Amino acid sequence: MACPACGKTNRIPAQAAGRPRCGNCKAGLPWIVDAGDADFGRVAEESPVPVLVDFWAAWCGPCRMVSPVLDKLARERPGAIKLVKVDVDKSPALSRRFDVQAIPTLMVLVDGKVAARQAGAAPADALRSWLDKALSGAGR
Repeated sequence: MACPACGKTNRIPAQAAGRPRCGNCKAGLPWIVDAGDADFGRVAEESPVPVLVDFWAAWCGPCRMVSPVLDKLARERPGAIKLVKVDVDKSPALSRRFDVQAIPTLMVLVDGKVAARQAGAAPADALRSWLDKALSGAGR
């Protein structure tokens, strides 16, 4: 991941105890990772920061439209949220556990618990507003 502040390339682990920071300038870094049935608990539910979960599939057109918007939202909040992408075709147990009926399905996890949930693609401004509301606690 390139640091948005200084451009230095950094490695960001899927799971970490703190918030990712640039090794060069110490600025917060966007945290965008993939997770599946085997590692979702460690990557998402045990995250030290709120998590935006994207349940998606490669064949889903709306998912491909929403994905860059979610990446941008994560980049706008470096070190403050973690974007975790879950491919529903590769993670059927998670899809069942969270009762994912349609994709994309988005969830915000705070302290490992679902704080907000939304199904379907939405415009960037609506997603930004939904995420801000969920992170402020109003979406719980």
